[in-house]
Amino acid sequence: MTSSRCVMTSSAGAGGEKSGRGELLWIDSDPHFVIQVPEKKDALCFNIQEAPGVVLNLIKDPVIGITVNGELIGNKKVSGNLESNQTYFGKFGIINTGMDLKIEVNTDKIIVWNGEKKMIFSWQETIRISENGLDLLINKKKNVLLSMGEGARFVIILHKVWKNHPLHKDFLGFYTLDSHRFSTRAHGLLGQFFHGIDYEISNVHKISDPQKPDATMFVKNNMLTVNRGVQKDYRMDARDGSKVPCWFVHHDGHGLIDGNHSDYIVPNLFSTE
Repeated sequence: MTSSRCVMTSSAGAGGEKSGRGELLWIDSDPHFVIQVPEKKDALCFNIQEAPGVVLNLIKDPVIGITVNGELIGNKKVSGNLESNQTYFGKFGIINTGMDLKIEVNTDKIIVWNGEKKMIFSWQETIRISENGLDLLINKKKNVLLSMGEGARFVIILHKVWKNHPLHKDFLGFYTLDSHRFSTRAHGLLGQFFHGIDYEISNVHKISDPQKPDATMFVKNNMLTVNRGVQKDYRMDARDGSKVPCWFVHHDGHGLIDGNHSDYIVPNLFSTE
């Protein structure tokens, strides 16, 4: 490596971060996928229900060589030795083949492979790494801000549960801050929406809950029944989040995402195929 610098910082946060060009997309909680659509001043959302241990491809761009995968974790066992069916993201793997870079972010630590160099960092420290196009800022027990080159920027938020919680484990949220560098060949559960999504909503009608009306969505030549819901954006407030209204697409996003959700299952955290 030609240059390297490691800068310790005392405090920083994601509160001032704004999205760049491209769509603002994120995944958080159980796991909820949210696609903001600025042109319509609205958002779309869907869940993916899969088993703990399954790895899903979130972003894959063969042109610029960036891939992001996420591994699901489940809750702890509950009474009667039955497991809750809720799942969350517990690990993210970020690969940049052009920079010879791999990053694993889990709920315990952050591991960076930069060429032959391996660096391990704890969530218990605030530190910034700037090295050969990589800018990595770890905010103690809060989030990781990641920038690679010019235009690929993400934030990963750490959700801590109280110690010895009987059900929940610590988990992660993933947010894109700037996606304009990605090519039109970008795909994945999030990547396919980087360059926008067109849809029409009609036949909005109230059901039992007047705050969550049903509607018909026309998208990708599909007619879907959707309902109004609310998801959370935790970038500014990692504890309570801010409410984001969205049209919820059922059945693992079927009809909104290309193909079936099972098409996005990959063998491991650093799979690029």
